[in-house]
Amino acid sequence: MSAGRVLIVDDDPQIRRVLKVTLTGQGYEVDDAKSGESALEKVRDRRFDLVLLDMNMPGMDGLETCRAIRERSEIGIIMLTVRDNEADAVEALDAGADDYVTKPFKPSELSARIRAALRRTPSTHGPSGRLTLGTVEIDFDTRQVSAQGRHLHLTPKEFELLRYLVTHANKVLSHRELLQAVWGPDYGDQVDYLRVIVNQLRKKIEAKPASPVHLLTEPWVGYRLHLPSGPP
Repeated sequence: MSAGRVLIVDDDPQIRRVLKVTLTGQGYEVDDAKSGESALEKVRDRRFDLVLLDMNMPGMDGLETCRAIRERSEIGIIMLTVRDNEADAVEALDAGADDYVTKPFKPSELSARIRAALRRTPSTHGPSGRLTLGTVEIDFDTRQVSAQGRHLHLTPKEFELLRYLVTHANKVLSHRELLQAVWGPDYGDQVDYLRVIVNQLRKKIEAKPASPVHLLTEPWVGYRLHLPSGPP
């Protein structure tokens, strides 16, 4: 039985070859692409569970490819980058990636990240129906968010974070609790991940993101969603 279908996207043939051998040995069905354009064709023609996407490719780079994939799919995306800095993490998560891994990486680390991403499935727990936050309307059944009739595109991580916050509305939630609820039990210290997603979410659901009235920061602790009527 297949552990999952993975698409490797990297312009370096050696990296594609090594990853393909490694992941095939772990039971995954693996295909590869050497460019963003080729990756989009394969995602359009086949069903994959996860994309491993190099951030720095000639032509259509990883960020552009990630955004294009995310426009049409909620498939898991892990960005691979040679630069270990917060700016890269912000760009990757902002583009819609679920996670990012710095090259060179240990096979065991990548395998753990892949398993965590593949465990990500839309939550079956929490609120259902519709909820209004100011001018924003959230439909938890269809995973659609709109403001004054205009569709708002939320990445899977943004939506899952919003769902969890609404489920525990008016409660202070720690960074660790939110990370483990949205990314999985292997996470808890990656506060930068959370900060990026919260900032992006505020831009979409707050009238004034710099002065939020719904998604509030609890200094040194975490975040709280203010909902006057309580959890739906």
